[in-house]
Amino acid sequence: QVQLVESGGGLVQAGGSLRLSCAASRSVLSFNVMGWYRQAPEKQRELVAVIDSGGMIKYADSVKGRFSFSRDNGKNIVYLQMNSLKPEDTAVYYCHARTDPVDYWGQGTQVTVSS
Repeated sequence: QVQLVESGGGLVQAGGSLRLSCAASRSVLSFNVMGWYRQAPEKQRELVAVIDSGGMIKYADSVKGRFSFSRDNGKNIVYLQMNSLKPEDTAVYYCHARTDPVDYWGQGTQVTVSS
């Protein structure tokens, strides 16, 4: 059973930064894709950033230039560096991994950005 454990969420003022971490219970290179999603209250879960097996990273338009996805293959951890945070970034952030056809999700970590 794969486990994904997020950490690093919290409360920050607008313009501030946070770094989220997601520790996987097996090699991050074993997944077809890994990524971060978020879900704000009363909204659908949306993709924030994703990395594929070739190392290609894609970002949602709303976070381009502010968020950065990275991966530490040796530690089996992926990160989401979030800069210039805005109140609209407030959400529960989820780590996701997929090994076709199975999806794995972390428990989520709350990010709250105050104005």
